[in-house]
Amino acid sequence: MSSEKLPVELSKGVNGLEEIILREARGSSAEVYLHGGHVTSWKNEHGEELLFVSTDLLHGFVFYSSYEFRLRVALGLGGDLMLTSRIRNMNTDGKPFTFAFACHTYFSVSDRSSCGRIGTLDYLDNLQNKERFTEQGDAITFDTEVDWIYLSAPTKIAILDHEKKRTFAISNDGLPDAVVWNPWDKKAKALADFGDDEYKHMLCVETAAIEKPITLTPGEEWRGSQELCAVPPSYCGGLLDARKVLQCAEKMHY
Repeated sequence: MSSEKLPVELSKGVNGLEEIILREARGSSAEVYLHGGHVTSWKNEHGEELLFVSTDLLHGFVFYSSYEFRLRVALGLGGDLMLTSRIRNMNTDGKPFTFAFACHTYFSVSDRSSCGRIGTLDYLDNLQNKERFTEQGDAITFDTEVDWIYLSAPTKIAILDHEKKRTFAISNDGLPDAVVWNPWDKKAKALADFGDDEYKHMLCVETAAIEKPITLTPGEEWRGSQELCAVPPSYCGGLLDARKVLQCAEKMHY
C-alpha cells in the first residue's frame, strides 16, 4: 500500500470534529475544521507552523440573523493560503442584515522580534475607548498591549520577523481595515483561552471591515478575500524590507 499522502484528506481532529487537510506538492499544508470554517494550521514546506493557535483555545459564536456563510480555503503553488468568505442575507422578513467582519489571523512569530509595516494611517485605539490617532511612523513596533484598528489600510501588508528572517505578506480584497492585536503579559494571564506566555510568540493582524459595517438586503451577497504568503529572505537578497518583500511576493505569483 502506498504511503503517499493525499492532497485533500477528510480527517478527525480535536474532540472528533471533522477537518479537511490540504497538502501542496512541495510539502506545504493547511488544516480547516468544518465547524466554523476554522483554519487551525498552515505549514511551509519545511513543516514550520506559520499560524498561532492557543493551546487553551475556546471558540464559540451565536447567530442573531438568518444568513448563509461560505468559506473557500485554497492552498496554492508555493504554499500560499487563500481564504475567500461569502455571506448572503437569508432573512425572510425583508429586513436588511448589517455586520462587521474580520479574518482573525494569528501569526506565529519570534519572541518580540516582529513588526508590521502598513504606512501612515489613522487608527482607533480600543484600549482608549476607540480614540482616533494617526500612525506617524512607517513601522509598527510595540512592547506593551496593543489593540488598534487601522482605517482604510493598504490592500497589501507585511509582517517582518527579524529573528526567523521571514516576512508574511498579506493581500486582501473587500476588507478595507486592519486590526493589530497582542494581549501582552497582563491581559494574556487574564484570558481563559490564552496561555500566560503565548503572547511572546504571536501577532494578530486581521484584515477587516469595521469602520463602515456591511449592510445586505435579503438575497444580497458580500464577498471578501485574504491571501497569505510567507516570503523567505532569499527572494529579496536577504533583506527584510517590507516594500521589497511585497514586490517580491507579487513576482512569486507569476
